[in-house]
Amino acid sequence: MEKRIIILGGGESGCGAAILANKLGFDVFLSDFGSIADKYKEMLDKHNIPWEERQHTEELILNAQEVIKSPGIPNEAPIVVKVREAGIPIISEIEFAGRYTRAKMVCITGSNGKTTTTSLIYHIFREAGLNVGLAGNIGSSLALQVAEGDKDYYIVELSSFQLDNMYEFRANVAVLMNITPDHLDRYGYKMQNYIDAKFRILQNQQPDDAFVYWNDDPIIKSELPKYKHGKLYPFAEEKREGAAAYTQEETLVFTEPVPFNMELEELSLTGKHNLYNSMAAGISANVAGIRKETIREALSSFTGVEHRLEKVAKVNGVEYINDSKATNVNSCWYALQSMKGKTVLILGGKDKGNDYSEIADLVKEKCSALIFLGADNSKLKEFFGGFGLPIFDTHSMQECVEVAYKTAKSGETVLLSPCCASFDLFKSYEERGRMFKECVCKL
Repeated sequence: MEKRIIILGGGESGCGAAILANKLGFDVFLSDFGSIADKYKEMLDKHNIPWEERQHTEELILNAQEVIKSPGIPNEAPIVVKVREAGIPIISEIEFAGRYTRAKMVCITGSNGKTTTTSLIYHIFREAGLNVGLAGNIGSSLALQVAEGDKDYYIVELSSFQLDNMYEFRANVAVLMNITPDHLDRYGYKMQNYIDAKFRILQNQQPDDAFVYWNDDPIIKSELPKYKHGKLYPFAEEKREGAAAYTQEETLVFTEPVPFNMELEELSLTGKHNLYNSMAAGISANVAGIRKETIREALSSFTGVEHRLEKVAKVNGVEYINDSKATNVNSCWYALQSMKGKTVLILGGKDKGNDYSEIADLVKEKCSALIFLGADNSKLKEFFGGFGLPIFDTHSMQECVEVAYKTAKSGETVLLSPCCASFDLFKSYEERGRMFKECVCKL
């Protein structure tokens, strides 16, 4: 009898997993408690894969031999609890796809800088002419790429949610950018649970694999001794014993496996956080044997990521920047830190148990006004109310941008860096960022 595989969630990841499982000859059924986008319904129908939306029919699900759960579905969801109680193994789409490819995996996680670093590594591998796919949180799902024509390398951005349901999967190069509080609402508000999820990227590493990480992260430092891992390639801002990359007198130095230097001003991405992203990407490419000339050129030619400190327009001498991907406080800290002049900061959305004290000093130093954009801005008002800054309460993107236009003076920057998830007013951080750009371009 063919193995029955149930997919929970009909987005990019679930749909890709269903197509791969179907191609492998499994008995497949996909179920989504919400609605499924038309493009995914068309993909499922084209492959004759049965699906349902707006419900989970238990008799069609609890007869599975294995369940592939999309990362967005929490472990407390009633159907997930029932699957676990029935003793059915639950895995992630990445875990499933990893079984059916011989490709080398370069995997990136961390609280911040994941997307930029992943995109940067992918850019370097592409410039080197390698047969490479981009997967995980960005690009097409890994499962779909494995189904439609395998690659030699995959550059995979992994969220803690994806790592939660990964068991046998092996990262040949594991990159851990940093660990700061995020998604604590999904981890019982216990930081250690979130840390443990991030460190799952090291499970199954062999001695000849590579672990690239930020040397100066206190959490990584204290946790690392608990784990088995490949060869260590730490990066640091200043010269350190054993660092695989560091800076010295306006130069970025790579020490191993192939030593080479480049001028800091040659890097296409600016700001300290992007320096770390460039270091991690350069080491990962170096470890994979890509020529130093190619790495240098690619780190100079990369154009950045949408919704991450993305310059939108300059209107009446005011620069508008879209950093909608800043869905946690630490991301906003990085953004504020890279602002040169006075900033009108737009904050707000679905709060994930945020502690705003981390950005308090930067807000006092850099901000000329605060605009709150959310369904309920009471927590923000309570925290920032006593800072003596002009505060504006808005509940739609159009209203928010109009207020910013009236408030910001020539030479200032309007920065959308919300610290929060987007789900109170928008479908996603992408939609939030696109609407911001549309409203700004109409000014």
